[in-house]
Amino acid sequence: MADSAASLDQQVRAADPDRWLSSRFVADARMRADLIALYAFEAELLAIPTRVTQPLLAEMRYVWWREQLDGVFAGVGRKGHPVLEALTEMVGRHRLDRAPFDALIEAHIGRVHGEPHDLDAFYGGPMRTAVQMLAGPGHEAAIAAAGRLWGLIQTGRFDEARAARAEARAGLKALPVAAFPAVAHATLTHPAESEAVKRLRLVWASMTGRI
Repeated sequence: MADSAASLDQQVRAADPDRWLSSRFVADARMRADLIALYAFEAELLAIPTRVTQPLLAEMRYVWWREQLDGVFAGVGRKGHPVLEALTEMVGRHRLDRAPFDALIEAHIGRVHGEPHDLDAFYGGPMRTAVQMLAGPGHEAAIAAAGRLWGLIQTGRFDEARAARAEARAGLKALPVAAFPAVAHATLTHPAESEAVKRLRLVWASMTGRI
């Protein structure tokens, strides 16, 4: 089990370094592993278009993941698949809603068929799920602007992101400290910066509670 958790951690570090860095600020090892399970699931979905060239083949893989969620949310996820096993434990432990997971898969299917990014499905929904894991439900309003900000950063809309930062900061004043690692990466607006610089930015964000 420890080997599997370490493997997922390395997978997320390679695929999603900014959120991996922010997850380091979760002190509880079990909670941090749960966050990594969510990010590993997202990494699996994100990798599909790099492995197949035809939209229909990509859609078939996304449908497979959607079908696997039936087992995950029934508490009987596929054995022997590290991401699905970790996801099943995480969903059961936190009693998560399935809707954001289905919305994320549908958004990916839309993208392989040329549809625009659904910022809320790609970025807002996973952030809400992460916050719920760390601090429980009821914080949707506090992170709404932060989720959009993260989406703008990830899609390269940096001017819009700069304009949205003040609203995101204001909303996060109502967010419990325990949930901050789920949103801290929204302070990382320069993807090309070194890991060391990003770590410093995250330390500052965590100390001040600002992104």
